Amino acid sequence: MRILFASHRDALGGFLEILRKEFPQHSFQSSGRFAGFDSLEGFDVLIPRRSLIDRNALKTANRLRLIQQCGAGIENIDVQAARAMNIWVANVESDISGNADSVAEIGVYLMIGLSRDFRNMKFSVSSRRIGTPQGRALRGKTVGIIGLGGIGCSLVRRLKGFEVDIIGIKRRNQRQAQEELGLNWVGTPDQIKELLRLSDYVVLCLPLTAENTGMIGRQAFDVMKPEAFLINLSRGGLVDRDALQDALASGKIAGAGLDVFWKEPPDPHDPIFQYNVLATPHIGGVTDISIQGITNVVIENIRRLEKGQKPLYLKE
Repeated sequence: MRILFASHRDALGGFLEILRKEFPQHSFQSSGRFAGFDSLEGFDVLIPRRSLIDRNALKTANRLRLIQQCGAGIENIDVQAARAMNIWVANVESDISGNADSVAEIGVYLMIGLSRDFRNMKFSVSSRRIGTPQGRALRGKTVGIIGLGGIGCSLVRRLKGFEVDIIGIKRRNQRQAQEELGLNWVGTPDQIKELLRLSDYVVLCLPLTAENTGMIGRQAFDVMKPEAFLINLSRGGLVDRDALQDALASGKIAGAGLDVFWKEPPDPHDPIFQYNVLATPHIGGVTDISIQGITNVVIENIRRLEKGQKPLYLKE
């Protein structure tokens, strides 16, 4: 089989080389760029990463059998078009691979970095100042988590030891989630404004859809506390970039922690980084544990394809 990895060959901590060693009988090719490829002609498997897989891209496929995402996100894949061509589409859910735990950890890192004033810490070290800046403790603060799937639940477990009050938004089974996770309150998507009003930290842990694109915009920032922080662990498109910059510049919120962006990779000269923004380069799920978990699933699905078996975790 010929397998196309639509990214740099060294992306995801050497993920491609692990696959090569596992399947020496197959041919692996990297597209050599952050996302995208020239053609799908001649390939049996596509690992798309962040590439757009629409009908035009699929027209170049003459023998493709599987689109295997190496993570949870499939928002860039036209699943219906692929299925119409008898191409399977599979992903690796975050709670299966260990990815959710890793992303939750980066969420805690962003929360603490903002709370302890990371920008002024750097200044204090460079200017030989000790004992400053004064930070904020997490204890007693309210964390509002929008999206209580794998990442959201993992974040809840990690935050329990910080003695914070945790509230959340979930699309369905709100009462069950509240009881099982021990949260103070769980609301419906229609109650997001209530969560925004109460939270010292607003954490986005939900997938990007056509319905929620730009959901955190000017109206949301108008509701949030001026001392609140926004943490985005999901997809950049959930947040209106211009509205966020205006909110930071005007002091409507205190800062933002971003592991995802509107355009990736982000422009390092984007003026939004002049404000109180703690940014990480979309590495929430890039850890030893999550890469191994993702690799295990991808290996299993390639083996299943070899045997003519149905892959795991298919999307319809």
